[in-house]
Amino acid sequence: MVNAEARSANELAEDRTTLASTRTLMAADRTLMAWIRTALSMISFGFTIYKVLQGFKDAGVHLAHPDSPRSIGLFLTGMGTVSMLLGTIEYWRTIVRLRQYQQVSIWRPAFFIALVMACSGSFVFISIIIRLL
Repeated sequence: MVNAEARSANELAEDRTTLASTRTLMAADRTLMAWIRTALSMISFGFTIYKVLQGFKDAGVHLAHPDSPRSIGLFLTGMGTVSMLLGTIEYWRTIVRLRQYQQVSIWRPAFFIALVMACSGSFVFISIIIRLL
């Protein structure tokens, strides 16, 4: 390893920039994974609530608000899908900014999972709407 005193100020600054870019990239990955967890929770909970309340309704149980399954299911799956899309867009913009300092591929595992989640959430949201028609 090269002694730090023997290195130029430019070399040290370049190393610090690289390390800062790497930390920012890891932070962006963690943030996107948090968006994914939140979206997955909202989408799955919304779909589950929809199916459970719809099952009660189909079994003849009187619900105080007959449109409750649809409203709750649509709201939660819609919010989960929107949050996944917003988180993915935020991640994309961060990666584009990071590319000014470091070569970064957009096709990272977190981004791939976010795309799968956005498509899945859209599918569940559309399936609830189609079932209502």
